[in-house]
Amino acid sequence: MNFWNQFFHNIYPGRQNPQPQMEPSPQKNPEMVSRAVKKMKRVVIFLIILFAAMIIALNAMVVTEANEYKMIQQFGKIVTVYSEPGLKFKLPFVQSVRQVPKMVLIYDLPISDVITKDKKTMVADSFVLWRVTDPVIFLQTLNGNVSNAEARISTIVYNSMKNVISSLTQTEIISGRDKLANAIFQNIGEGMHQYGIELVAVETKHLDLPDENKQAVYARMISERNNIAASYTAQGESEAKQIKTQTDTEITVRISQANAEAEKLMAEGESRYMQILAEAYADPEKADFYSFVRSLDAVSAAMVGNNKTLILTKDSPIAEIFYGAG
Repeated sequence: MNFWNQFFHNIYPGRQNPQPQMEPSPQKNPEMVSRAVKKMKRVVIFLIILFAAMIIALNAMVVTEANEYKMIQQFGKIVTVYSEPGLKFKLPFVQSVRQVPKMVLIYDLPISDVITKDKKTMVADSFVLWRVTDPVIFLQTLNGNVSNAEARISTIVYNSMKNVISSLTQTEIISGRDKLANAIFQNIGEGMHQYGIELVAVETKHLDLPDENKQAVYARMISERNNIAASYTAQGESEAKQIKTQTDTEITVRISQANAEAEKLMAEGESRYMQILAEAYADPEKADFYSFVRSLDAVSAAMVGNNKTLILTKDSPIAEIFYGAG
C-alpha cells in the first residue's frame, strides 16, 4: 500500500491519498430505500395497466374468417352479425361472440332400412351436403350447434327417403337409381329453411338388398328376364311368320298379275301379227316379198348341223320362189 500511496502523492501532491469509502447500507439510508420502493411500485402499476389494456384490446377484437359467421351477443341478444372476413370490434366483457360455420358441410347419414311399394326391404346409405344460410335463425332454433342440425337433417331426409321409396317397386328403384336422389331431394322441399339451413344435395352412396335376400331376388330377377326374353322371341317369330306369309301371298298375286299381263300382251301381239299378215297378203307386192322372206327363214331353219346342202325339186314352192326370183 505504501507504493500506491507514494504514487498518488507524486501525481496529486496537494491532495492526501483518499481513503476508500463504504456505501451506506439500507439501514443507514432510509431515503434511498424509499425511492427504490416507489420506483418499483410505479413499474408494477405500469405493467398491470399494460396487461389489463392488452386483455381489454384482445377481448374487444373480433376476427372473422371466410368460412364462418361471427355473431355479437349482448345479454343473450344478437346485436350484430359479421359474414365478411376481416377485423371488427365489440364492447369488451359486455358483448360475447358466437361462431357458426359458413362453408358447405357434409353429413353422412346412418345406414337405414326402407320398405318398397311391393314390401321388399332395401338398405340405404346416403349423405347430405348442407350449409347455414341464416345464422340468426340457426342460433335461435338449434342453438348454433352442428350436431343438433345433423339430427334434424337425418330425420327429415330419412322421412323423405322412406316416402319416395315406399311409392316405388323394387324393380323401379333398381332401374331408376340415377333419378332416386333427385326425387328424395325434391320431396324434402323447403323444410329446412325454418332452421336457417339449406340442403345443397342429397346423394345415395349405396342402395342395395339385405345380404340374406340378394340371392333369392337375383334368381327371381333372372327368371323374370328369361320369361320376358322368351316372350319377345315368341312374339318375334310370330311376326316373322306373319310377314313371310304376307310376302308369299303378295309374290303369288304379283306373279299372277304378271302372267295375266304377259298373256294379254302376247294376245295383243298375235292379233297385231295377224293384222300385219293380212295387210301383207292383201297387197301382191308385199305378199311376194313376204313369201320370199318366209322361204328364206324356212331354208335357214332347215340347214342345220354340218350338212349345208339343200336339194329342192323344181315344183317345190321354195324352188319356185328362187326360180321366180331368177
